[in-house]
Amino acid sequence: AAMPGLLLGDEAPNFEADTTQGRIRFHDFLGDSWGILFSHPRDFTPVCTTELGRAAKLAPEFSKRNVKMIALSIDSVQDHLSWCKVRGVGSAGGQLELLPCSKGHRRSSHRLGATYLISQSMGVLKFRAGTDKSAQPLTLSPCAQVFIFGPDKKLKLSILYPATTGRNFDEILRVVDSLQLTAYKKVATPVDWKPGESVMVVPTLPEEEAKKLFPKGVFTKELPSGKKYLRYTPQP
Repeated sequence: AAMPGLLLGDEAPNFEADTTQGRIRFHDFLGDSWGILFSHPRDFTPVCTTELGRAAKLAPEFSKRNVKMIALSIDSVQDHLSWCKVRGVGSAGGQLELLPCSKGHRRSSHRLGATYLISQSMGVLKFRAGTDKSAQPLTLSPCAQVFIFGPDKKLKLSILYPATTGRNFDEILRVVDSLQLTAYKKVATPVDWKPGESVMVVPTLPEEEAKKLFPKGVFTKELPSGKKYLRYTPQP
């Protein structure tokens, strides 16, 4: 059986939906930017409220990285607008309207918008027990997902959290930095990497080409096996 949900490298569904900032088509919304879509089980859930507050506070950081943010919940735009007035715990008073929320739908049809299309392709919709897929969805799945898309509209990273564990936005910023660096340079980022630290030269790059691409130098870590595959260079 096929695995539910988008896989890395899959194209984002080009859904159309109402949001707190007007009607959008997802690919047009992304444009030439990177994009992050956050799923939320419902509006006014306490953990998600703190996350939206943090997202609002970090909006300038995401903007610097050419990243657009959008959140999906089952509830209506009117509920989203009310939720966006809440000052999230730990948000330093940041308003939440910086993050548009896609309108959800309480009934299921291929003609409906964001919730159904995203749920079908990303696997975030939970249906009522004992019914088939033509039945009314009960809610979005009781989990919190992060989907990061590149300018090519393809999925670069996804993270699945239980609803009781708030998402780590420092880590989300870190992986965005890694994804953007490794998308354009022939490098990979090692464990616990942070921007500014040394990176790894991809193993498929021949030694002579690596020396030309990385004039700051390529340094090999000595291993007991004597193999020379751990090659580092200052972040380009």
